[in-house]
Amino acid sequence: MSARTSTRQHSVAEVAGFVDMLRAACENPSMHRTLTTLLEQPDERRQDMVRWLVARLESDRAPAKLVQAIACLVDDAVAEKAYVVIHECQR
Repeated sequence: MSARTSTRQHSVAEVAGFVDMLRAACENPSMHRTLTTLLEQPDERRQDMVRWLVARLESDRAPAKLVQAIACLVDDAVAEKAYVVIHECQR
């Protein structure tokens, strides 16, 4: 079975760039505001925004690890945890 057809779900910790994205949100006020705005949206709206952003980043040939990190935020549980992490780091 190829990696594409595998049913195994990956942990966000396995996604190159996800932790880096959260770290950047903690260290960079602009990135923090952007992610906070995204993560504060109702689930359906956030998912639509993430899908749009991923498509935009792909068309702009953004680094794959950034695209993959942003794509993780379509998952409700991941988005909720990410929100907690970036909220806590600002305290």
